[in-house]
Amino acid sequence: MVSPEGWGEEPDATMQLKALGSFNAEETVQLRMPSQRTAGTESEGSETSRISGISETAEKAASSEATSAERIPGEGKTGRSPRSKNRNPRKAPRPSLRSRLAADPRLASLLSVLAGPAARLAPYARRVKPEYPRPGRTDWRRWLPSWRQWLGGAFAGLGLSSLLLVVAYAATDIPDNLNSYATQQDNVYFWSDGTPMARTGWVQRQAMPLRDIPEDVRWAVLAAENENFYNDPGVSVMGITRAVLRTFGQGDTQGGSTITQQYVKNVYLNQDQTVRRKFTEAMIALKLGNRMSKEKILESYLNTSWFGRGTYGIQRAAQAYYGKDVNELNASEAAFLAALLKGAGLYDPTLSGANRDRAEERWSWTLDRMVDIGKLSPAERATYKKFPQPLKSNPLYSTGEQSDYLVELASQYAKKSGEISDKQFDLGGYQIYTTFDKKRERRLTDVVTKARKKALKDDPKTARAAHYGAASVAADGRILAVYGGPDHRKQGYNESNATTVPAGTAFTPFVYAAGLQHGVRTTRDGEPTPVTGASPYNGDDDVPVRTPEGPYWDRSGRKVAASNDGDRSYGQISLHRAMALSANTPFMQLGMDTGLDKVRATAVASGLLPSSIGARVPALSMGSSTPSAIRMAGGYATFAAAGEHTEPYSVRRITLNGAKIPLDLPEPRRAVRAEVAEEVTSALTESFRTAHPDGAPATAKVAGKPGTTEKDTAAWYVGTHESVSTAVVVYRIDLAESLEPLPLEGIAGTAGDSVPYGIWSGALGLLG
Repeated sequence: MVSPEGWGEEPDATMQLKALGSFNAEETVQLRMPSQRTAGTESEGSETSRISGISETAEKAASSEATSAERIPGEGKTGRSPRSKNRNPRKAPRPSLRSRLAADPRLASLLSVLAGPAARLAPYARRVKPEYPRPGRTDWRRWLPSWRQWLGGAFAGLGLSSLLLVVAYAATDIPDNLNSYATQQDNVYFWSDGTPMARTGWVQRQAMPLRDIPEDVRWAVLAAENENFYNDPGVSVMGITRAVLRTFGQGDTQGGSTITQQYVKNVYLNQDQTVRRKFTEAMIALKLGNRMSKEKILESYLNTSWFGRGTYGIQRAAQAYYGKDVNELNASEAAFLAALLKGAGLYDPTLSGANRDRAEERWSWTLDRMVDIGKLSPAERATYKKFPQPLKSNPLYSTGEQSDYLVELASQYAKKSGEISDKQFDLGGYQIYTTFDKKRERRLTDVVTKARKKALKDDPKTARAAHYGAASVAADGRILAVYGGPDHRKQGYNESNATTVPAGTAFTPFVYAAGLQHGVRTTRDGEPTPVTGASPYNGDDDVPVRTPEGPYWDRSGRKVAASNDGDRSYGQISLHRAMALSANTPFMQLGMDTGLDKVRATAVASGLLPSSIGARVPALSMGSSTPSAIRMAGGYATFAAAGEHTEPYSVRRITLNGAKIPLDLPEPRRAVRAEVAEEVTSALTESFRTAHPDGAPATAKVAGKPGTTEKDTAAWYVGTHESVSTAVVVYRIDLAESLEPLPLEGIAGTAGDSVPYGIWSGALGLLG
């Protein structure tokens, strides 16, 4: 056997191993050889081949010995040694980490790129590798890293932080959906004169394009919040640092976020004061700054920021604090509104004296900053010496009482005529300019409220079930005023728009118009005969109604007859005079002669809804139909408009964030001939003058007629003054019991002192 010392000297020598007799084929041979430096790769290869040959020879000898060996008694049936039973087959070694990484094609290219820099940095890495305790140092200094180690650690930390920021930036996505409140706006309703009437919605916000926001307003906000807005990348490192310090400790309330960060917080995130939220805010702000223009970010920020008084956005803030649109603000007012961005509860001067002091200080500072950055001249700054005191309260008040009824009518009409879905309308941003006249509405509300209080005082038990509906409609269809009830939030429905009670004898002008328009037939197959105001009819009480074949019988087998108020008989009377004296019987017969189908068609053409028209029986002419006060006023307005009817409407213009929305406004259409409308108006004028000779100046164009019902369940007065038609109805329904009308029991007054007429004349400002 050759000694190990000889391997290095005799490279060609061979090794012979003699297998022992007890050698088992299943046993392995392990050789441990001392490592020895060899000169050159060639020598190393030679030694490797020799060792390989030795192993190969040993394996063959062992195999031969195992084959020829005899079975030893007591060794078991298999002939294997007891020691071999407990040995496990040797497992293949696990590949190294580098081998596994290199096997991945995606990482192989990365490793090849990093191999060169790693090799160059390896010597330096060995230098900064800490040796503890450090040689050459004593005491505690042995454990301090060297300056190279400190510097290396700093660079490593910076590199790792940069890598983490890059990964975080790539992994952060801008949310697809904004916070719900960030896009929702309110809908604002305006009176006919353009002044605010009411608003609806969870928030007060109206988005305005940046071009409609004056530069002084923009720069007042930028000077106060982020003067370097147009140059920053969207985040402020110092601001984030201050925010983190405030999160972990006690800090001041100084802001530090850029406008981009504030916008991200407003519309994508929440207001939680956490490091995680702040970090996410910064990442989104960086990405948003690369995708959205500065102008768009500023516009969005100004339209979503909270300004107090329930308002979001600069437009609503201008209206809430100064009662004007944003394009009417000056630099001084804008500087105050910019102060509110720091916290409206701390800077609204109407809340406390301390707030006033803070607001004035911040206002002055903002104006000075505008001068410093060159956005306000010193001369103009000198003109703003007095603090621009805002309004004491928000003029964009919420709805309530009568305004609820107006909003209900306007919103329904706006959605229908503007083709706006409920979902779109609920998102807000609409400005609805109504037809409602503020003075008329106030006067109508006051007079009805007065009548209601009087009834409750005189007969509280009966008056508790009383209802008062009223509406004024112009000849061109504009709804000018309505009275819908004492409080929409308690009652829940609009009395001016309810089709609940019959029109009674207030319906007879439509019968008169139908006869004048179509003529009458007295025989079944005869031609129509023209009718005029001078045509005579029987005005006696309880005159049976006739058809060409004879009397009209109802289903119970009784003749149908009409009755006059007070059972009064007038004998032969002209239709014009019958209308002036409110004689009913002539018009029941006129309806039969004209044709109930034509009566119905004329009423519908004049403005009554088809669904409210009664059955085609003689009672139709006596007002079995149940129109609303709005529709009755619109029907009489047709006569005042020379026979042209325009559907009642409550909205004249709609805009969405200032952009006009196409609106399908009604067009006038011919209902009856002009001469027919003129004759009906003439008869109604005589009716008013006969019943109320001192009710209006002699030169006033006034026409009107009362309406009563057979069972005394409703009392009306409908008429026109100049070109405005007004209808008033009083009725009783106990909503707790049923929707069936109840007798008035005197709460509507008498013929000489009619409550509906009193409301009508008071609403129009007449003498009474």
